[in-house]
Amino acid sequence: MNQPDASLRGVFAQLSALGYGEVAFRHDQDSGLRAIVAIHDRRLGPALGGTRFIAYPNEHAALTDVLRLARAMTAKAALAGLAHGGGKAVIIRPAGDFDRPRLMRAFGRFVDELGGRYITTEDSGTTIADMGVIRSQTRHVTGFELASGGSGDPSPFTGLGVRRGIEATVKHALGRDELAGVRVAVQGVGNVGYYLCKELHALGARLTVADVRAEACTRVADELGASVVDVADIHRSECDVYAPCALGGAINDATIGELRCRIVAGGANNQLDHDALGEQLRTRGVLYAPDYAINAGGLINVAQEVAGYDAQKSRANTLRIYDTILEICQRADSSHTPTNRVADAMVAEILGKAKVPA
Repeated sequence: MNQPDASLRGVFAQLSALGYGEVAFRHDQDSGLRAIVAIHDRRLGPALGGTRFIAYPNEHAALTDVLRLARAMTAKAALAGLAHGGGKAVIIRPAGDFDRPRLMRAFGRFVDELGGRYITTEDSGTTIADMGVIRSQTRHVTGFELASGGSGDPSPFTGLGVRRGIEATVKHALGRDELAGVRVAVQGVGNVGYYLCKELHALGARLTVADVRAEACTRVADELGASVVDVADIHRSECDVYAPCALGGAINDATIGELRCRIVAGGANNQLDHDALGEQLRTRGVLYAPDYAINAGGLINVAQEVAGYDAQKSRANTLRIYDTILEICQRADSSHTPTNRVADAMVAEILGKAKVPA
């Protein structure tokens, strides 16, 4: 019998370490699709999570990304009280020219063949229009246009939820009931970061922003009066709250010692490059709002679409992120435990009471 090679053994070790689950791969020759769907856990219901469409340096990087993201979605859904498990997909962006609708149709067929175990929506690199194309091939999709009965762009709800989480951390760490005058440094002002800045500006926060795209920073500076710094320096900004809203790993071994903030609370997924950084933040006196707890607003919104869309219910449920973050902070203080460990324990409690899916 042939034995798996070292790379395959490494994949299964990775799946075991992260508590999987199911992972599906699809290569469609005609469209050029190379996609991975990771279904981390379905004890609370069908897996729900976005599809990321970016260029990865290699396939291993794409796999690592989707595995970490799907695990975070399990935790996000659990803490938000949703009847969904955690899933995520990545489409490796082809080099050179490609037919985007054709690619998305091929991905839609892939999702459909999973039989409802995974429901997709937007993520980095995908759009409402993409979801409409995917919907032509499967009903297991959310986040398509409002005119077709969808919920549209989930980013405003993610921004709302992060703002509520920041309010909770400011209350806990700074003893303040309002955001007027609070200094927030936002890394990444794309969809989520932009809406977060709008939420914060409306409540009087002072904004410093950075993004790899100069035009994104210009928009926030012009509309909201934000100060702009280089993307390499944003984490060093002297501020009350540092809000990572780009890709993961903003808090890592290189950046943690350069932080000049009291709070880390942002919209990005997987903000900690590794779990031990949570304890390091705690010992440095920096309060960390676990990313999957604070950035659940978008997921809450698309989950409501599955149940029957009601924007007011989505908003009400998103506002409860304040209570979730405050509870995590209070538990962390009373147990002298980093907030990421407390949040993980709360997720384990919820999943431990759930039924194993058929």
